[in-house]
Amino acid sequence: MPRPGQQLHPHREPVATRPAATVLLLRDAPGTGGLEVLMTRRSAQASFAPGAHVFPGGGIDALDAQSHSVADRRPAQSALHLTQAIAAIRESFEELGVLLARHADGRMADAQDIAAIDRSQPFAAQCAARGLRLAADSVYLLAHWTADRDLARRFAVPFLVARMPEGQVPVADEAEQFEPLWVRPADALARHEAGQFFMIFPTIRTLQRLSGFAHAQAVLDAVAHERPLWVSCPRTGLLAGRQARYMEDEAPFGELALVCPDGQIAHPLDWQSERPVALLRNLQRLTAPNPGVMTGPGTNSYLVGEPATGFIAIDPGPADAEHLDKLWRAAGGDIRAIVCTHSHADHAPGAAPLQALCVRAGNAPPPILGLPSAPTARAASRFTPDRALQDRESLVLQAKAPERGITHTLQVVHTPGHAANHLCLLLLEDGLLFSGDHVLNGSTTVVDPPDGNMADYLDSLERLDACCVQHGVEFILPAHGYVLGDARGALARLRAHRLAREARVLAAMQALPRGSLEDWVRHAYDDVPQRMWPVAQRSLLAHVERIRALQPGND
Repeated sequence: MPRPGQQLHPHREPVATRPAATVLLLRDAPGTGGLEVLMTRRSAQASFAPGAHVFPGGGIDALDAQSHSVADRRPAQSALHLTQAIAAIRESFEELGVLLARHADGRMADAQDIAAIDRSQPFAAQCAARGLRLAADSVYLLAHWTADRDLARRFAVPFLVARMPEGQVPVADEAEQFEPLWVRPADALARHEAGQFFMIFPTIRTLQRLSGFAHAQAVLDAVAHERPLWVSCPRTGLLAGRQARYMEDEAPFGELALVCPDGQIAHPLDWQSERPVALLRNLQRLTAPNPGVMTGPGTNSYLVGEPATGFIAIDPGPADAEHLDKLWRAAGGDIRAIVCTHSHADHAPGAAPLQALCVRAGNAPPPILGLPSAPTARAASRFTPDRALQDRESLVLQAKAPERGITHTLQVVHTPGHAANHLCLLLLEDGLLFSGDHVLNGSTTVVDPPDGNMADYLDSLERLDACCVQHGVEFILPAHGYVLGDARGALARLRAHRLAREARVLAAMQALPRGSLEDWVRHAYDDVPQRMWPVAQRSLLAHVERIRALQPGND
């Protein structure tokens, strides 16, 4: 974790969460079929999400946990999940008059039962008095949401699912909830986009995921394993001056976790090349103005350090005079070293002009550091540093006044694969990994033989994972895209993706033993836009080389 003293924003303890439960009542649309979900509109005077269209639900109270004896449960349903299911059943009755309960003979509650139970009185006791058992065994866990850290009122909410009992008709309480309606997830989302159907973030994201299911049983089958399909506590940043929320699997999430760990809504996410973006007090990112298919929003140049220590520039990028001038000015002209993670044309060409800029300003020339390009490198990627770095070597920035104790240490990790001379850097004091092109956010690294090697690439991923364990690394700073959180998880997902792709390449080779690379890429990369196939073919070749090395018979 970054040192607290390097965080940009003072610590702010998020508001404690309150337990609640929400239930998505599902059915297949009469006549036409297709999944529908029951939604309702909250009161305009509600203290939380006024006027929003929601699923029925509310807070969990003490009586819910005391009502297990009147509820049916599945053998694998935990006590906590049973309490949550009971709360959801109670709330769906109190708000919409839907009663998920059964008679002793298995009949679901009917209109007569519903009419006999007072919505404003203790719920479970009334059900028991009528010989009804709560059908908690038919309520399944879909997802779990914890409200964003920036909110003044926060709830920890399981989103549960159940099939709507046949013959029952929802009737809103006209106090908290109004206008119940059945709606297809895609239709609700379209109406929201048109400004006709206000919903809050968790509702929107849940409907987006539900829209991939054809019917109610498909949803129930997906959740039968007793584990949520997703767990999320979103984070919020600023995009085009407006608040934008993101889940853990979305690209900006890790960056928001690094810069605004307590949920401060203060970090701009707009990609621009005009000014550096502060990520920590000792860390700035300036994105080069070279966006494109291969570079995403542009190449990220990083400055590590502070005025008391001077700065190390990582990946100065292309030889763009304006970009280099901005990088130099962001460092106050005090650049102590320039490190290139590898020699590709969007990373290293700016090193020499940046060094010259420092000299013209009257400073000592900061050494250009990295690994020399291998003979296998393409002509545009030839690179000779002033000094070749050694694997595990440390580059240290230290304040001139030792009593201040300010130190920033970058450790070199040789990571061949994307390029033979590729290296990554660990900022040891803050547990950060600068990954160059070895790990990207928003795209997959191209491994282009002969300088690229897939076996080396996968081995380097394992090495980086070991470094994350050793040094407590939680964040990865790539050369393209936002900061990645959950560093070890990101590495594991990347490795799994590579191996899954390799399995598809092997299947294509076996299906078309006399096929060409063009034939194989058509089969192994059919989920990739065709315009990207020429690039994908380079990584496919790297997979083919690895497969043939591992299984010599696959020729």
